[in-house]
Amino acid sequence: MTVEVDIEKKFYGRKHGKKAENPSFSMHCSFDASSDFMVLFGCSGSGKTTALRCIAGLENPDSGSIRINDTIYFDSKKKINLPPQKRKIGYMFQENALFPHMNVRQNIEFGLKGLSSMEKKERVNEMLDLVGIEEFEFAYPDELSGGQKQKVALARALAPDPEILLLDEPFSSLDTVVRLKLRKELRTIRKRLGIPVIFITHDPVEAFTMADGMVVFDGGRVQQMGSPEDVFYHPKSRYVAELVGFSNLFDDAVVEGHGKEDKCTFLWSLGAEITAPYIERMAGDRVSWGIRPENIELVDRRNVHNIQKEDRKNLFDGVIMNVVNKGTSRIMSLIIKESEDVLKVEVANHVFDSLKIETGDECMVRLRTSDMIVF
Repeated sequence: MTVEVDIEKKFYGRKHGKKAENPSFSMHCSFDASSDFMVLFGCSGSGKTTALRCIAGLENPDSGSIRINDTIYFDSKKKINLPPQKRKIGYMFQENALFPHMNVRQNIEFGLKGLSSMEKKERVNEMLDLVGIEEFEFAYPDELSGGQKQKVALARALAPDPEILLLDEPFSSLDTVVRLKLRKELRTIRKRLGIPVIFITHDPVEAFTMADGMVVFDGGRVQQMGSPEDVFYHPKSRYVAELVGFSNLFDDAVVEGHGKEDKCTFLWSLGAEITAPYIERMAGDRVSWGIRPENIELVDRRNVHNIQKEDRKNLFDGVIMNVVNKGTSRIMSLIIKESEDVLKVEVANHVFDSLKIETGDECMVRLRTSDMIVF
């Protein structure tokens, strides 16, 4: 299954009762989704849901094209725009949108058209078994938990045997335990059915754990595409880096030069020379760089003399401003002595405890070059 999207759409507000001259939001997104489980990722208002609704036919793009395999769903030049009912798509909304006056069985059966009563009954039974809610078939929505309602909504979206399943933040209103369980069940269901899924979320953990491929949105534009590992560990812009958890980001670093055989780049930042991954920039250029808190090592000062010379790069002294206990790890805010910049450092509890340090103490950290990003 391949989904090809290249569309533009503008939204206009109203001023003094008339349509505004300038658009309040402009979307121009282009991406190909060929992964089994594709995640559209970004902040609220970035254009994810609009793109999904355009694929489903619930919104009409101003121009462009949408193709699923060999079927053209929308093409402004060819004047093709299949209505939603002609698109073989299962759509699950952020809110489950169940009919309150219908029981579970009736809700699932609602989207089944052109089947006999016996065929509908058998199909509903398959869906009840697939999502594991057979015992609730005659219950009404107000008798179900949040997770059970989402299972009914999922079963209803899958009942017509769609070619592709579109999910718009389906777990956002559920508590953490239920979300974790439903994520796992959804992956299992997708494998059983063998259909691709496009899943919207603004939750980094959900995006990383669910996706085979990711499309990152911002301001109606696609900022980056790739595997979860590509996006989370090699973001191509400051926006994407912030989105995926690089809480240590520094601008106005200056390129000093490059190492032998262009294996690394030397930057002046944090009041010292830093060895960073190689980047094709000239000496004197200004760049930004970042590193995740968990990729900064806490070094025992007492053992510094044992560190070999080649491993002494990117060492910094600092003072601990505050410490937050996350349960299995500590997050420290550290003021770097050379520049008074602040680094966020995450270390396992046993490492932190072994050094017997606390707020106000001096400590030493090392930045792992391989885990740094420069852009």
